[in-house]
Amino acid sequence: MSDSNTANFTNPSTFILLGIPGLEAAHIWISIPFCIMYILAILGNIAILFIVKRDPSLHEPMYYFLCMLAINDLVLSTTNQPKVLSIFWLNSREINFSAFLTQMYFIHTLSSIESGIFVAMALDHYVAICHPLRHSTILTNSVVAKISLAVVLRGSVLVFPHPFLARQWPYCRTNIILHSYCEHIAIVNLACADIQVSSYYSLSVAFFITGLDVVLIAVSYSQILRAIFTCYIPSLFSFLTHRFGQNVALHFHILVANIYIHLPPMLNPIIYGVRTKQIRDTLLRLFSRQGSLSFLVVL
Repeated sequence: MSDSNTANFTNPSTFILLGIPGLEAAHIWISIPFCIMYILAILGNIAILFIVKRDPSLHEPMYYFLCMLAINDLVLSTTNQPKVLSIFWLNSREINFSAFLTQMYFIHTLSSIESGIFVAMALDHYVAICHPLRHSTILTNSVVAKISLAVVLRGSVLVFPHPFLARQWPYCRTNIILHSYCEHIAIVNLACADIQVSSYYSLSVAFFITGLDVVLIAVSYSQILRAIFTCYIPSLFSFLTHRFGQNVALHFHILVANIYIHLPPMLNPIIYGVRTKQIRDTLLRLFSRQGSLSFLVVL
């Protein structure tokens, strides 16, 4: 590339998201399960919020954390899925650099917050099982609010340097990103500079959050470790293959990364909502009442 062309290409204002490289011909078919997951995530998490708000008996720490998880999943899905589907359906691949950094920040922040919410839920279970008589005095509304704030601040602050580190690098190789959504390492790998600071920081944050949270969950309530550990395996796989998985097929890596982002928001309302007896009973009462009203209208 000539000097003039390189100068003109330095720090492009827009980037191109390829979707799932190597599977472009199948984008339409791949979009079907992705769209279904998005719809189920929206409906499931809204249902959780509606049920908890409607039933005063569910106004307890466990369900506050569950509502926090539902809100987080709603925002995470809506931050990411529409752009992915627009790539699959409309071939709308361009994204402004500032928009890329914004989406990247929210995806990584919300993923970190979700991990913290799992820890908070594990803490609630630990107190309920080990200190049942003191549960209401230990996890007061004030304590729950402080835990929730700490979870949000931790994710927001730890991820905050990512967009600033990504913005400072010069980009003169290409503006084509081999991914379907905005991931930190996917953009900094395009920089024509030494990105060790970004790479080491993101690696440290990922291992700090995942490692610390897994340990805390294991200590507080080991029985729920199985339910949430599947969320970390695809995450770590995606993260590590970006750096060390040179022999992993790119389309396979992108598919795993998308499953990590899209699947939990759909499954969380089922795992932590429908399987909870109080929420299941409330949901059944609502459906029974609606069925009775419909029957009376027909009569």
